[in-house]
Amino acid sequence: MTRDQASGLRTMNQPYNEKVKVIAVTGGKGGVGKTSVSINTAVALAEKGKRVLVLDADLGLANVDVMLGLRAERNLSHVLSGEAELDDIVVRGPKGIGIVPATSGTQGMVELSPAQHAGLIRAFSEMRTQFDVLIVDTAAGISDMVLSFSRASQDVMVVVCDEPTSITDAYALIKILSREHGVFRFKIVANMVRSLREGMELFAKLSKVTDRFLDVALELVATIPFDENLRKSVRKQKLVVEAFPKSPATIAYHGLANKIISWPVPQQPGGHLEFFVERLVQRPEYQGDRASE
Repeated sequence: MTRDQASGLRTMNQPYNEKVKVIAVTGGKGGVGKTSVSINTAVALAEKGKRVLVLDADLGLANVDVMLGLRAERNLSHVLSGEAELDDIVVRGPKGIGIVPATSGTQGMVELSPAQHAGLIRAFSEMRTQFDVLIVDTAAGISDMVLSFSRASQDVMVVVCDEPTSITDAYALIKILSREHGVFRFKIVANMVRSLREGMELFAKLSKVTDRFLDVALELVATIPFDENLRKSVRKQKLVVEAFPKSPATIAYHGLANKIISWPVPQQPGGHLEFFVERLVQRPEYQGDRASE
């Protein structure tokens, strides 16, 4: 059933969507600054002329709109219930970035039903809002929805900080995505580090264990420094890239944005928005066989 539903995505109204970069930002655990990385990077990209849409994929505990001090009258649950179209619920954040707000405190949104899957497909296939980059801010943990959003994206950015639980949970996420979902390349963001050297050492810790046990390729794409301006910006309900444009963290986010712009959009379906949604709602039949090997 999902294959028939997803096949309709190939007739999307907007051919520009074929060039959308789809990036999942995940972390394996909460408290690593994943959402902060998502939205600060989004604004940095927007300041460079990119049209950016952020999908709050923490479907039960939404916080992107809250962090930005935005009031969302409607959210993804209204789209899935047929009360609104995806374009109708997009709220605008700093520098014009679009936010697709999720719900908060709604258990039913954590795992979508087949009917809601179909609604999500229709919503994306009929979307009129134009954008160049889709950033998917996943939930914490390794739930089915986190894994689905991650494996469906073109690039997976794993946010880690220098805590043992962050490293072990990031490793667990990478292990499952590689062994059960065929994801073998990961972009690593070392967050809240006190120096470039500390960020590189953190990356080395994660690489050491993945090199030993997994067949994956990791790339350190950013080291975001611990910056007092981050706390000040949170109190102002503003982003550090907006409130403190010359701060060390802001400079790091702009460096990450420049790298993202340079990442190629592959010609194969992996870079297509419709393929993102198609993979999002499909559960590969071979997963059970591979997991039992």
